[in-house]
Amino acid sequence: MNHASKPAMHTFKNFILNTLPVLSAIFGCTLNPIAHAQKRATDRVILDDISVQSLGIEVVEVDYEDFAETLFVIGRIEPIPARKSVLSSRIPGRVVKINAFEGDIVKANTPIVDIESLQPGNPPPTISLDSPMPGMIMKSHTHVGTPVVPDNELFEIMDLTEVYAVARIPEDQAGKLALGARAQIRVAAIPDQTFEGELVRFGTEANLVNGTLDAFFVLENSDYRVRPNMRAEFSVVLETRSNTMSVPRAAIQSDGINRIVFVKDFDLPNAFVKAPIQTGFQNEARAEVLSGLFPGDEVVTRGSYALMFAGEGGVSLKEALDAAHGHEHNEDGSEITADQKRSETPDDARGQGSASQRLLVIFLSILCVLLALLLLLSSMRRGSPSKTESN
Repeated sequence: MNHASKPAMHTFKNFILNTLPVLSAIFGCTLNPIAHAQKRATDRVILDDISVQSLGIEVVEVDYEDFAETLFVIGRIEPIPARKSVLSSRIPGRVVKINAFEGDIVKANTPIVDIESLQPGNPPPTISLDSPMPGMIMKSHTHVGTPVVPDNELFEIMDLTEVYAVARIPEDQAGKLALGARAQIRVAAIPDQTFEGELVRFGTEANLVNGTLDAFFVLENSDYRVRPNMRAEFSVVLETRSNTMSVPRAAIQSDGINRIVFVKDFDLPNAFVKAPIQTGFQNEARAEVLSGLFPGDEVVTRGSYALMFAGEGGVSLKEALDAAHGHEHNEDGSEITADQKRSETPDDARGQGSASQRLLVIFLSILCVLLALLLLLSSMRRGSPSKTESN
């Protein structure tokens, strides 16, 4: 009988495994509550207070707002030609005194250099040359005792309260810009400050080597921190859309297939739900969200990468719900029903006490009884010929 029952048991096992998905669809219930609980635990990361502090978790609330599509390019700082001047003398002579030096910021009409004239006299007459405009002395081409002729430039002065930030725009993107466009400008030498510039003109010709066109943005520089030839980075605004949902780029992670964010659970403390999202355009700081989030959701920014590897943080979904609501839950986080509370069977204690699941248990029990009867009859039929032969 044991030998005859092995193929039958194998057939019965395959039958049950192949039938469970169909029965699940018919009865509309979860036939594997353990797997369901594991899936819910995978979608949630539940931490304790110490873990939240260690990871430095920070969240921001999602809402509809203006979203700027930007273009990232690099460039340089240049002086504005109209704000540049040179100092020279119409009278020949020699330098006898210098009152300002390279790097000094001077006002208009400030004495810069004294020149002793070649005209006869005892002592020879001396004239003072003043700054023709306010600005910084960028270059000095003289020193005391140097002969002076009208053709020589003595000092170069630049007013740097406004400068050009020149962006190298790819030719295929230049057509998207118009005069008046704005840009967020970061100067590498001044990492603690972001400047805003306005596009006032384009270059006269494209660069044949790198295929770019210069775009000149006016940048305010009242404190003279920005200097010519400094390297600059630009976030040029191509288009601004209103009523657009977006999240900081730091909030977005990838599980290898989908882009995901961690949303703070509205009910459980220190719990974060993994939510797949679909993104659209991006800029240097934020990404447009097309689907997957709702206004009011709080997404994790700082600490989101660490949550990808945090696991369950030592707190199960059941424990978190029990602590939050003050009563017990099933392992998959569902509420314990009245039938489950009245029942004392192990299956019911594991959250399998729904009416549809009880029907399934009855159905499977009947199948087992029928199979046992079939095996018994098969064994009896196999045993009958053996008795006849022995006689």
